[in-house]
Amino acid sequence: MKKRILYIGNNLSNPTFTATYISFFSEVLKQEGYWVKTASSKDNKAMRLMEMLSLIWAHRKETDTVLIDTYGAQNFYYAYSIGKLCQQLKLPYIPILHGGNLRERIQKSPNLTRSLFGNAKLNVAPSHFLYDIFEKAGFENIKIIPNSISLEDYPFKRRGNFAPKFLWVRRFQERYNPMLAVKVFEKIQQDYPDAEMCMVGPEKDGSLAKCQRYAQTHHLPIKFAGKLKKKEWAALSVHYDFFINSTNVDNTPISVIEAMALGLPVISTDVGGMPFLIEQGKDGILVPEKNVDAMVTAIEDLLEDQEKAKSIAEAANQKVQAFDWEVVKEQWIEVLNGSELRS
Repeated sequence: MKKRILYIGNNLSNPTFTATYISFFSEVLKQEGYWVKTASSKDNKAMRLMEMLSLIWAHRKETDTVLIDTYGAQNFYYAYSIGKLCQQLKLPYIPILHGGNLRERIQKSPNLTRSLFGNAKLNVAPSHFLYDIFEKAGFENIKIIPNSISLEDYPFKRRGNFAPKFLWVRRFQERYNPMLAVKVFEKIQQDYPDAEMCMVGPEKDGSLAKCQRYAQTHHLPIKFAGKLKKKEWAALSVHYDFFINSTNVDNTPISVIEAMALGLPVISTDVGGMPFLIEQGKDGILVPEKNVDAMVTAIEDLLEDQEKAKSIAEAANQKVQAFDWEVVKEQWIEVLNGSELRS
């Protein structure tokens, strides 16, 4: 009999939130035959936490494993509260580590993080970035399982020519520095007047409005598409040739993995887990964070060297084959059904 799983995370329909890993992962687990209940879809933070705790209490006698999407900022406290309840009920739980700022959380809240992560049956990191941080902090109950996607949903487009057409996909939030992408595009357009850019994602903290005002003031032909479903922006991607990741904080972003699968060469800031995802110059380009000129130079180099752009796109697509759910699922099945969860 397959395990019965409670999956705790932010599965919000609020237009200011992009889809998180829970929306994908819970569905593929169900397809594998697991009994899965999720929480929470509540927008109100207090009600969200209450629904999370209530779900665990209601199913405490029939649950085998609790999965907890875990981030380093304010959402960390949801994970901590869930972990404490699981400890009291003697339910095995697994934090799935997503936050690029979890290093700072470990440093700022050593007692809370030791309680949450130290008492987990297992902590799952998507790459060596967080794995190494946790190992250095003294945690031994840590395992790498990559973030995954269903590759069939992201068909690879083999581009014969790479034009100055750029796609940016993220929530408009200061930590993801969308203004960097706008200013990069502004400089690119000076040399390539026919350049285009589309920015996909919802508003969070006023960053979208700032980008829109800047684009309007400087007469930049940037399309702001708003929040799109993953399949919608995947379909949109065929009209663009490069993917810009401008973030100041990152782990192993699904959007970048998706872009690599779609055949878009990725130019990203060299932050957090990005060097663990992208091999510089082989399957993507990394530049220093907050550096407009460095990103402009990297992009223009690819525009001038079409063979290099093609090579990067091909290599990136080969790399992300290992992120396909059909490959990754065996690791999760071993964890969910294996000895790691036995008391």
